[in-house]
Amino acid sequence: MADMVGGEGPEPMPFAPTQTSVNFDPAGFAERSPEWLPWFREAELKHGRAAMLATVGFVLPEFVRIPGEQFSFEAIPKVIDAHDALPDSMIQIFLWISYLEAVSIPALANMNEFDRRPGDFSFDPLGFYPTDPEKQKEMQLAELKNGRLAMIAIGGMVTGAAITGNGFPYLP
Repeated sequence: MADMVGGEGPEPMPFAPTQTSVNFDPAGFAERSPEWLPWFREAELKHGRAAMLATVGFVLPEFVRIPGEQFSFEAIPKVIDAHDALPDSMIQIFLWISYLEAVSIPALANMNEFDRRPGDFSFDPLGFYPTDPEKQKEMQLAELKNGRLAMIAIGGMVTGAAITGNGFPYLP
């Protein structure tokens, strides 16, 4: 875990046993199965990336819709209702997610045998990833923290929309 970002945090955590977020692992996964840590981090990054896309994909349709009568504001006034109103679209989303999972299986299977960091698929067509190792760690930590925030945010957004029945900003 020493070579992975995310365990260094100085953030105070009042109810944690150590009162800090440094290597926060209340369930003890790191101690019980250290060989699985890269897989855990890979899963965390994958879920964080999906949650970041989901937060944008949940708010954006409140303002802009793609062409087509079935996607119009009249057909689906609230984004939360799209799940039940568009079953064919949900199947398409499921198939795309399944495809992306299937494509990532070889990388996951070879992660411990090769020099690949969790979440690194060497896909950077726009050249955003810095070459400086210190900047790389900074970007990795930012992605990790933003992903963690997005996982909590999408849960809150969906819950708020379901409970209140309102669109963005999901308040009563």
